Amino acid sequence: MSGLPLALTMGEPAGIGGEIALKAWRASQEAPSGPAIPPFFAVDSPNRLRALSELPGCGAPVIPIDAADEAGAAFGDGLPVLPLGAAVSAEAGRPGANSATAVIESIDRAIDLVRLGRAGAMVTNPIQKAPLMATGFGFPGHTEYLEHRAGGGPVVMMLAGPRLRVSLVTVHLPLARVAAVLTVEKVETVGRITAEALRRDFGIARPRLAFAGFNPHAGEAGALGSEESEIVMPAVAALRKAGIDAAGPYPADTMFHDAARAAYDAAVCLYHDQGLIPLKTLDIERGVNVTLGLPWIRTSPDHGTALDIAGTGRASPSSLIAALQMAADLAQRRAVAGPAGG
Repeated sequence: MSGLPLALTMGEPAGIGGEIALKAWRASQEAPSGPAIPPFFAVDSPNRLRALSELPGCGAPVIPIDAADEAGAAFGDGLPVLPLGAAVSAEAGRPGANSATAVIESIDRAIDLVRLGRAGAMVTNPIQKAPLMATGFGFPGHTEYLEHRAGGGPVVMMLAGPRLRVSLVTVHLPLARVAAVLTVEKVETVGRITAEALRRDFGIARPRLAFAGFNPHAGEAGALGSEESEIVMPAVAALRKAGIDAAGPYPADTMFHDAARAAYDAAVCLYHDQGLIPLKTLDIERGVNVTLGLPWIRTSPDHGTALDIAGTGRASPSSLIAALQMAADLAQRRAVAGPAGG
């Protein structure tokens, strides 16, 4: 690891974020059966977390801290919490716009702490998008907001698990609009960012990328659509000319079985569900959302706010634990690799 604790955001307070944060801390104190859980602190409401600690399986001491650099010393005694300034008011399973200010504050403070070198990486609990957008939050998700906070340069959503990594060319976009926004440049950019991240952050010296087709059977030589020949193939050719091991487009219905996955390090998919359905089918408990192309490390569980089980203590912390572990690993590799392109 980089040696610095990780900053964990609150996420939607009506969801399961607080419960899995407490459970992740509890798991960190048990004898590890696998990789250790790195020290982390929550950017959250201590009172909210204390109330949640009464739920089954969530019992953990909550330790308010005044600054991120106190988290490491406190972590062995309880979950360190950097208190929010905004009020948090939410009933389990019932999100509302009244907590939007606190949700955004938690994200912003985590970003600032990582950028200032006071946290090793940020890990974000899932948010509920509609309440935020109802208050004027003009971004459809974390990825787009983080891109904005980083200065607007292109970023890529990757979902990564033990058996599959997928990068997305389009993310939170209605399927009916996807074809209209696909361009050679956009597909090529996602390939370049993915390849660089695999080298720098995942430690893969020569990444292999496999590109999915857009249409059934990857267009079947134009009989079922032209996006493959007009957009994906030129992007793949440009990447190969730049020295990146890129291949495709492949039919999406045959590129995720065991033998196919052995031939690449990441799949580049053209729309949200094309990549997330196979990833979550294979690794729902251990999948991690990673934002590539940022000047800092950000990971997140690959699930949502789970409003249907919030407040019951039934939520599994497995994906959050995987996100914490991956964030620490990526931060360590990036610290060794140095600036991008270095």
